[in-house]
Amino acid sequence: MKRVITYGTFDLLHYGHIHLLRRAKQLGDYLIVGLSTDEFNEIKGKNSYFTYEQRKLLLESIKYVDKVIPEENWEQKVRDILSYNVDVFVMGDDWKGKFDFLNDYCEVVYLQRTLEISTTKIKMDIRADVFVAPQE
Repeated sequence: MKRVITYGTFDLLHYGHIHLLRRAKQLGDYLIVGLSTDEFNEIKGKNSYFTYEQRKLLLESIKYVDKVIPEENWEQKVRDILSYNVDVFVMGDDWKGKFDFLNDYCEVVYLQRTLEISTTKIKMDIRADVFVAPQE
């Protein structure tokens, strides 16, 4: 079985997240998602709308996701790769090069983001009272 892992906050789940998770799952048989805890998000300076447990429930409902684990710090990735026998580490291409050191443990793949959508954009549009659906 080929195991794939990815990490993220996955707040305000949107179709860009779904595209990433679908493409990550296509790289193997079993997809693990490391979901940033509320405490880790605070350290990163992020403020999620949904709590960790709510975001976990959403991710567990997606057919591409086989397992959700807590992401509690930057350093745990090597431990997770070894513990879960991961073959492929996947991140969005906005992180390109940042995780190349993981090539010592597994294949590292950077997938292109869905450019027209992001959680940050959704939050900015809501603050600006702009409710225009992005065009595909």
